[in-house]
This record gives sequence, C-alpha cells and structure tokens, in this order.
Amino acid sequence: MASPSASSNGGIIGKINKASFGKCTVTVKTATGCITAQPGTRSVSATLVAGGGAGGAEIGGGGGAGGLLTACGIAGEPGTIAVTVGGGGAKAARPANGTPGGDSYIGTSAADAVITATGGGGGASIDAPSVGCVGGSGGGGGYWNPGPTAGVGGAGTAGQGYDGGNAGPSPSPGCTGGGGGGGAGAVGVNATTSGGGNGGAGTDISPLYPGTTLPSCGVYGGGGGGGGYTPNPGGSGGSGGGGAGSTGGTGCCGGTGGTNQGSGGGGGGRYLPAAAPNNAGAGGPGVVIVKELSKASGVWSIQSQFSNQQDGTWPKSGFDIDYLVVAGGGGGGGRVGAGGGAGGYRSSYADDIPTPVEADALFLQKGPYTITVGGGGAGGTPPGETSGAKGSDSIFGVGGAEGTTMITSNGGGSSGTSSGAPPDSAPIKGRDGGSGGGTAYQASPTKGLGNLPPTSPPQGNPGGCGAGINHNTGGGGGIRAAGSNATPTGGGAGGGGAGNLIVPAFPLSGFSGGGGGASWDGPGSGGPGGAGGPGGGGAGAPGVPGSTVCGGNGDQYTGGGGGGGVVGGPGGPASPGGIGGNGGAGVVLIRGPSAVTFAVAPCSNSTGTVGSCKTATFIISGTLTIS
Repeated sequence: MASPSASSNGGIIGKINKASFGKCTVTVKTATGCITAQPGTRSVSATLVAGGGAGGAEIGGGGGAGGLLTACGIAGEPGTIAVTVGGGGAKAARPANGTPGGDSYIGTSAADAVITATGGGGGASIDAPSVGCVGGSGGGGGYWNPGPTAGVGGAGTAGQGYDGGNAGPSPSPGCTGGGGGGGAGAVGVNATTSGGGNGGAGTDISPLYPGTTLPSCGVYGGGGGGGGYTPNPGGSGGSGGGGAGSTGGTGCCGGTGGTNQGSGGGGGGRYLPAAAPNNAGAGGPGVVIVKELSKASGVWSIQSQFSNQQDGTWPKSGFDIDYLVVAGGGGGGGRVGAGGGAGGYRSSYADDIPTPVEADALFLQKGPYTITVGGGGAGGTPPGETSGAKGSDSIFGVGGAEGTTMITSNGGGSSGTSSGAPPDSAPIKGRDGGSGGGTAYQASPTKGLGNLPPTSPPQGNPGGCGAGINHNTGGGGGIRAAGSNATPTGGGAGGGGAGNLIVPAFPLSGFSGGGGGASWDGPGSGGPGGAGGPGGGGAGAPGVPGSTVCGGNGDQYTGGGGGGGVVGGPGGPASPGGIGGNGGAGVVLIRGPSAVTFAVAPCSNSTGTVGSCKTATFIISGTLTIS
C-alpha cells in the first residue's frame, strides 16, 4: 500500500506539493477591505505604503512619508485577504506636532498582522522642542523660536523610510524655515536661511509589477516640504506626492499629501499679522498592492499538471526579455521638401534620458519568434514637389499578442507637399507615423502626427510646420521631440532621437531622429536647411542660389528620417536633382538574462554577450529562437 505521501502525489513518493496558482493577479487597494483571491492562490507578494504624517503648524516641519515595505512569499489560503490601508495624518493646532499617519497592514487586526508598514511621523510645529515625530519616515523639525538650536527631524524606520530634515537656525531677523519630511527614498532636506527644506524623495515601485499600470505612475512616499519664515518660500514636496510647505507671510496652508501615495503634508509658513494655529497640510492616505504568485514546487502527477494547464493556472516558465524595436524612417520630400519623420521607437531598456519612454520587459517562453526589420522610405524625386515614402514597420514576434508577445513600431511618416504635383493630387500635410513628417512651405499648418497608432509610452512625436514664406519647410518628428517649425530664414530641424545601449557592441547608439526641412529663398539669397535630429536624422538641403541640393539620408539602422531636397535654389532653373533624403532602415535589438540562449537566422544577424547577459541584433528580418 502506498504511503499517504505517495497517494497525495499521484503514487509518486516525494515532497508534498506547495504551489500557488495566482495567475500573477495584481490588486491595488486604496481603502481598507478584503481582496478576493484566485482559487489557487497560496502565496502573495505585497507592497504596503502607510499613511503620511501631517506637517507642523507655523514654520513647521514637513510631514514624514508613510513607511514603504515590500515582502515576497507571504503564505495564505484560498478565500479573502484582509487589508488595512493607513489614513493620512490630520493637521493639528499648535503647540502640537502634526498627527502621524496610520499603519497599513495585511491581517484581520493589527495584533495578528503578518506584515505592517508604519505611519509617517508628523512634522514639528514652531513650539519648543520642535522635534519631528518618528515614523515610517520621520517628520521634519520645526523652527525653534527663540533659540540658536534648530529643531531636529524625526527618525525613520529602518527598511521603510528615511529621517526628517532639521529646521534652520534662528538668526535675527529670522529668515529660515522648517525641515523637510523624510521620504521613502531619501532623507528630508535641512532648512536654510533661504527657506524651508524640501521633502525627501519617494520610491518608484513600478519595476516590481511589470505589465501593470499602477496609480500615480508607481511613485509613492514623498516627504512634505518645510514651511517658510516670512518672506521666504516653503520647501517643495518630495516626488511621490509630498505636499509643499507654505511661504511665510502669505496666510496659505501647507499642501496636502497626495491621495493614496502615503506622502507627507507640507509645513505651515509664518502666518502674519497674527499667528494661525493650524496652517499645515494633512498627510496623504496610503495604499496596499498585492500580487498573487504563480509558482509550483514539489512533485506533480501528469494528471494534476494537465488539469491545471487546462484551467490556465499552471505556472509558465520563461524569461524577462528586454527589447529595442525601431521602425524605418520616412523619406524627405523632393524639390522643396520637408523632413521625414523618424521610425517609431519602442523600448523596455533604459535609455540616455531618464524619462518615461521605457515599457516593461516581455515575459517570453522558449521557442521561435519572427522578427521584421522595417526599411526606410525613399526620398521624393523631382521634377514635381513630391513627398517621400513612409518608412516600414518593425515587429518583434510577428503574429503574437501586441504588448505581450509582440511589439510593433510604426514606420516614420513622410513629408508633406505644397503644390499637389504627382503622385499627390492636392497639397497635403506631413504624413502620420511613428513620428510625423514635416509640413511643406505652402501646405496647411496641420503637421504630420506622431505616435500613430497610439502606444504607451509614446513611440514618437509630430512633425513641424512650414513657414508659409520664403519656401522653408518643417522638420520631421523624433522620439524625443517634435520636428521644429520652419522660420522665415531657414528650414526646421528634425526632432531629437534617443541613445540606447541595450547592445553596447552595436556601432550606433542613437536612434529615431527626425529629418531636417529644406530651405529655398531664405532671406532672398538662400537659407540654411534644418539640421537632422540627433539619432540618425538626415539634414535638410540649404537654398544655394542657382544650385540643386539633395536632402541628407537618414542613417542606416537608426530609423532616422530623410532630409528635404531643393531644386534650383533662389533664381535658378528647376533642373533635375534635389531628391529628398531616404529614411534610415530600422533595427531590432534584444537582451536577456544569463540563463537564456539566443539563436538567430539568417547569419547577417548576430548574437553576443554583455557581462552575464545575452544579446541579439537584427539588421534584417529573420527569426530569433529562445532556449
């Protein structure tokens, strides 16, 4: 007879199964209550943000942010998960300090909580001893008047937040302020003789929840700014919703902490002509984010595996794969042409400027993925004023689910035309695309639109408009900026591209710059063409009297837009030439962890390593196999 252990494992002797089939469901709780878990959930990870503390009244310290605490592998049973979300601290009348924020925890009561984030400390008021309260993050110190010693900021809780800043000294006249409240990511700033201290910065937790759009962009726990002494300003609130401190002498209250960001309230400023007992900002309530895990450990029978696979609850193995997918750039216009728009730019890998153009990495299973690398659009060819061609799309994972197993970047829009010459039957604006094409000199001021079809984050920007005089045309849009409008003296510059080192060995590190617009008359003797946008955009042709100049090509494998060309120049004949620049071809770059193996076809594409990471580079269409 089989042992009980063997019976529970389908006759296989081994470890009793411990599994969680939570389907990676993420729930954001902004108020106290229960989460109804997936039937198979046995383990969760969670981020708890407690309520922020209120600021201190009258030259008070900023409130400390609520504690921010993340834990993984919290055991549970099917049913409901009880969650308490801490409220923000209420502002209090002096001489009391600001009220601390409430704790956030998982459990039916505080006594049996399995994890607790501590409420933020209240900011100190002007009244002695003017010491900020301890908390998840500490409250800022209050201005101590009289006395040469600044009020001290409260301490934060280790692993949850940082200390509050100190108030400024008490010179004569007293031109200083309260200290900034501590944040989840940084200490509160000390006040200076120029005003209140800034609140400590919050923390971005969005990387912990890939594929989920969190409220407040995933940034929580900013400290409140300290209040200012007349006439100096209060400190700014920390990123993540911290309330600003109020300026002395204005009669204004400190700012309230951001809703469900667990941020501290701003300290009140000096209130004239008479003291205001309660001019601080309240703290913001917290939030609790729970992710139900999908994992399986132990020994499983084939029957159990098959049953859970049919239910869609069996955990899937795979890899987090970063990508950069750049489409082909649009071609520049011919004769007196506008700049082409850059190819769409979509990436999960952090680039050269810390702004939100990065998406989440893809979670991919082993197997083949079809890659399409988009070509650049051809430049327009005179004698007519001809638009260039639109760039072609680049696609990772052709035939997959967009945003999950497939990423599509749209080709760059080509330039508009002004005369309606063939192949265009009427004057048109710049074409729409990943980034939009520029507008010709006599066309409608409507510019070619970027980020079409729409993606989040955006894959590009619109083109620029023509000047309407002196035959000067607009630049094509880039990933970092719209194409510049033409001026009466020259063509518009292409919008800027972005640097990205997802594959450092790739010889090009700038991508998706827009093409520059051409100039003809300029001020009457020829004007300069617009510069190509950094990131591979081709330059627009200048107006050289009696000469014909072609637009610059977008750089290959950057998705740069082509520059506009010029025929004849001021006073010259409409001779052949003046072709618009071609758009640059796109590229697809891939990066994965050390455990993954990449194989590429055909052999014009390549693989490599960066430290322990694996990379794949596609300059032509082909197949990526993940194993």
